[in-house]
Amino acid sequence: MVEVCQRLHAKNMLAAADGNVSYRVNDEQIYITPTGINKAFMKISDIAIIDIKNRVLKGKPSGERLMHLEVFKQCPRAKCVVHAHPPHAIAWSIARPNLQELPSDCLSEVILAVGKIPIVAYARPGTLEMGSHMQPFLPSHRVFILARHGALSWGEDINEAYNGMERLEHSAQILQIAHTLGGLTSLPEFEVNELRRMRANLGEKTL
Repeated sequence: MVEVCQRLHAKNMLAAADGNVSYRVNDEQIYITPTGINKAFMKISDIAIIDIKNRVLKGKPSGERLMHLEVFKQCPRAKCVVHAHPPHAIAWSIARPNLQELPSDCLSEVILAVGKIPIVAYARPGTLEMGSHMQPFLPSHRVFILARHGALSWGEDINEAYNGMERLEHSAQILQIAHTLGGLTSLPEFEVNELRRMRANLGEKTL
């Protein structure tokens, strides 16, 4: 968890005390990053522990833990949740407030590695709505943009959860560059359908 936070900070997806990472140890116990600490300088001893019912067992857990708990409740296969603030991904939700998902038909890697990336409606940070707004997309999606706030990815291990966030920001940046160079263009419909078939055969994990 400490290493993932350092990677996210190094890639400009976290600033100051932003973001949080959680890891489900078992059916009841969850490790989660603390509130109010810059994740680039977080120590192992700073990590808090909560249970699935949101009871604090150790430390000062993130104020956005309800969102993490919602993922763990809705997704039995989830072991790790990563919430960060990737700039290009968030910018799409600000510039295009009516956009319901990141354009995925432009990039073969997005279709193959992630599938669709929904943009979840805005919710005030730290509220129950942050979790409830994600419910329609769980467990079928593993990577989301949280409108005007950040992004979330979950995985069956910590590497999958991190890779989802990295893939999201990289794709959002490519799309932004393409937009400034003249606009977005989609792959032919038959190719999109074939890529989706290939993803279905690969399984649901974020690659």
